[in-house]
Amino acid sequence: MDYKYIEQLLERYWKCETSLEEEEILRTFFSQKDVPASLLPYKDLFTYEQTEKKQCVLGDDFDERMLSMVNEPQPVKARTITMTQRLMPLFKAAAMVAIILTLGNAAQVAFNQPEAPAVAGYQQQADGVSVAMSDSIVGDTLKQSNADVSIQPIDANILK
Repeated sequence: MDYKYIEQLLERYWKCETSLEEEEILRTFFSQKDVPASLLPYKDLFTYEQTEKKQCVLGDDFDERMLSMVNEPQPVKARTITMTQRLMPLFKAAAMVAIILTLGNAAQVAFNQPEAPAVAGYQQQADGVSVAMSDSIVGDTLKQSNADVSIQPIDANILK
């Protein structure tokens, strides 16, 4: 029997020029029971994928056995996070902004106060009712005094 087509496919396979369909043809050819002796060394290369699928399957307890060999605890299960826990960084940031604004306002009030005098009680303003506003005399004292006093000439000797 002539296997020139298979040999041509093998040559193209080694040059990486085969398509997926041609590689499938090679796999099906080498999966037969009767393979020529000249092509027998390549049989394991193309049938390896089919035989290993069936043999290499991990057991259900594989993870447990590996973890017991490494002496590490079981993986941590996922836990639920509440909305409060999710927003906690936002709450912290808002609290920091509130503290900074409060301290800034306190500093601004302290700097806007008038300067305290060096001597206590010096140039202090009295808080209370103005004396001029609480005068109890209703009459005009200037008009009364002008009427009583007559105009007298000024002595020239006094001025000297």
